[in-house]
Amino acid sequence: MKILVINGPNLNMLGKRDPAQYGAETLDEISQSLLVRAAELDVELAFFQSNHEGAIIDFLQESAPKSDGLIINPGALTHYGLSLRDAVADSGLTFIEVHLSDIHAREEFRRHSVLQDLALKQIAGHRGKGYVMALDAVVDALVDAQEVNAGE
Repeated sequence: MKILVINGPNLNMLGKRDPAQYGAETLDEISQSLLVRAAELDVELAFFQSNHEGAIIDFLQESAPKSDGLIINPGALTHYGLSLRDAVADSGLTFIEVHLSDIHAREEFRRHSVLQDLALKQIAGHRGKGYVMALDAVVDALVDAQEVNAGE
């Protein structure tokens, strides 16, 4: 099983960027925690981060056909990334949307996600732990789907 982990704009600055809001962990530290959990689940992860929506879309379009699921923190693209929304929808991947902060308790413009209605679920406000929660959730959903398909 292969899961894509995509991070959008400014997430490369984690650890430096407003630690009160996003925590002190770097993106590399979050990725290491995910790799530990992925090894326990016997899951392969492919990581990608970009500050450019088009680069994220290119990676998703190239990688989705060889992948089973997706964890995505779209960063600021959460609120207006309609071309990202289309690419995620077109991918057909089961996915979890992750946010380090609780976007629903922040400024009004941050509360709307263009991906939320497509996602299996949204995990917000758990900082780096949210990614591990997302990995568990997407793997559970994919295993459940495999079991249903095997029973048909």
